[in-house]
Amino acid sequence: MIRVRRLDKLMTIVIAGVLAGLALAVAALPAALVLGIGVRGLTEPWPELPASLSTPPTAQRSTLYANDGTTLITSFYTEDRVDVPLSRVAPVMRQAIVAAEDVRFYQHPGVDARGVVRAFTANQRDGTRQGASTLTMQYVRNVLAGDPALTEEQRAKATEITVSRKLKEMRYALALERKLSKDQILAGYLNIAYFGAGAYGVAAASKRYFSKQPAALTLAEAALLAGLVRSPNTDDPINGDADAALLRRAYVLDRLVETGQVAPDVAAAAKAEPLLLKPSTTPNDCTAVPEEHADWGFFCDWFTSWWNEQPAFGATVDERQRTLRRGGFRIVTSFDPAVQQTASAQVRKVYDVDDRRVAPTAVVQPGTGRVLALAVNRNYSMADNPAGWTNRPNTVNQLVAGGGTIVGYQAGSTFKMFTMLAALEAGLPLDTGFDAPARIVTRFEVGGGSANCGGRWCPVNADPLGMDGYRTMWDAFGRSVNTYFAWLTERVGADRVVEMAERLGIRFRAEDDARLARYGARDWGPFTLGVTATTPLDLAGAYAAVAAEGRWCAPTPVLSITDSGGRPATAGGPDCRQVLDVDVARGAADAARCPVGDQSMYQRCSGGTASDLRADLGRPVAGKTGSSDGNGTETVVAFTPQLAVASIAANPDDPRDAVGAAVQARLVDVVGTVLYDALRGEPVRDFVPPGESVALRVTGARTGN
Repeated sequence: MIRVRRLDKLMTIVIAGVLAGLALAVAALPAALVLGIGVRGLTEPWPELPASLSTPPTAQRSTLYANDGTTLITSFYTEDRVDVPLSRVAPVMRQAIVAAEDVRFYQHPGVDARGVVRAFTANQRDGTRQGASTLTMQYVRNVLAGDPALTEEQRAKATEITVSRKLKEMRYALALERKLSKDQILAGYLNIAYFGAGAYGVAAASKRYFSKQPAALTLAEAALLAGLVRSPNTDDPINGDADAALLRRAYVLDRLVETGQVAPDVAAAAKAEPLLLKPSTTPNDCTAVPEEHADWGFFCDWFTSWWNEQPAFGATVDERQRTLRRGGFRIVTSFDPAVQQTASAQVRKVYDVDDRRVAPTAVVQPGTGRVLALAVNRNYSMADNPAGWTNRPNTVNQLVAGGGTIVGYQAGSTFKMFTMLAALEAGLPLDTGFDAPARIVTRFEVGGGSANCGGRWCPVNADPLGMDGYRTMWDAFGRSVNTYFAWLTERVGADRVVEMAERLGIRFRAEDDARLARYGARDWGPFTLGVTATTPLDLAGAYAAVAAEGRWCAPTPVLSITDSGGRPATAGGPDCRQVLDVDVARGAADAARCPVGDQSMYQRCSGGTASDLRADLGRPVAGKTGSSDGNGTETVVAFTPQLAVASIAANPDDPRDAVGAAVQARLVDVVGTVLYDALRGEPVRDFVPPGESVALRVTGARTGN
């Protein structure tokens, strides 16, 4: 360091002479002026180092993993780079890069006097343009030019060949070596250098060319990579000149022999090795999920939508995307490949991948909102489809969670859950009775349709023989009695039913639905029959809140997010709140056992629309089926205390294309099989019975009919 402080005037003049030989424009300047710039530049006080030189703001790829923390779903990046400590780089790689770029790296103080003299002599003798850039100076240049915040114009200016730029590099290099150790600078250089073929940093380069970690590089491989940094765009052996890459490899090996780090015979053997590349690419974005798991892209796509809504990652969507693609995050998701595999296999039994209809299915964990799977009988791909086939068999349209052109699908009688919850909350117990007729004329005004009686909404029961007559919430929910729930909606108020659905996470993506929810909820009687559009994810999340005894959690795709420094992000944890009284939720769960062949704690179930599910599953279960008008869509949602699954059959491109009633039984198999496989080996948990005040009419405490 003393030598750095005592650089004499002669060395300053020599350095300035080197600078004069570096730029054509500078060469035309009067020599005295050039030398004057050099003297002034290097004799000024030590500069204050930019913080970026100690902690480079390099763009690093973010990686997305399944819930095991090891199964890679995909990556997101603008530059394929991930930083690694020097301890995870093979010693031969460290030696090779020093031999190739700066053989006196461990001897000089940041600016190599011998190299400067050599370059100055060559520049004066034959007009060549040797730069004498040390590895430290190259690191400084790469950091200053590689700031992700720079525009392309700013980046070009940071790398242009000028006297002032070169002086700045030298002065920063000298100052940097007073602050960082040689190994710290070497590690920084290895992580920031460009090695060609889209690989930034030694870790990405090792994977790109040899499909291995940098710690496993051989001598020949390390020499090849070290030789690339001089001309990465032309010497790239994958896309450029493989012969040039081999010549550079030989040069690096010779330098290693000259410095005594490698024996001549060992270097000769490495030179004789053929170019044994094993190229691999790092997946980038959701369309690059593993080819054999093309269905994973729908979860990935929904993850990016979720990320874009998180203010912790930026003020705008663009900022959040830049953060994702440059921030080097390690994201462990809630995605369960085994559950996804089961769900995908089941929905493809309902409809083939190129069927015009779909059966999107979502799996959600109650109490956390973590999404384990999003399955649909499509490939998440931008590949071309046959003429006239918009979303099949390939699509990047989010068919499960909504977005793009998808506002959702009508979920039919599954929305009766919100009416029941609103009624229980209003003080009407489960045994609230009503003699349900085949048709009921309500006070709600309607503009048309088959359920129109003189301008009033007048729904009918689907099966008069099995539904008409005296009903309570238990058997009305189990048998899906439309007229009972129309009457119950009148009693509790349609606006309270709509508000209940919103409280449990139902989003109104369709403009007409959003307008009615905001301005016409009081008169939206048909809402109880699921005439609004929803998604399997919203529906599974709502029913999961009932399973979790009233604790609704915003659906989340992540278990953990850590930044490039290993620090946890502030976003991603469960976002939960108690939206229902615990006993109200228990009451709704008790009645929801009726549709799926289970029995309520009060032994009040008497028939259901999916009565085989309990026996097939072999554990307590609750749920609901739903059919939209004319069987345009069919829906099944089921839940245990540990898991909720929702599946909807629909035509996403033509809502007028009815799926038919027969598909409902196949959806029951979908949700039942997913629950069975996902819960295999898990303890059998029962629902907690509601208190009598929620279940039964108590004189003086509850009102009923």
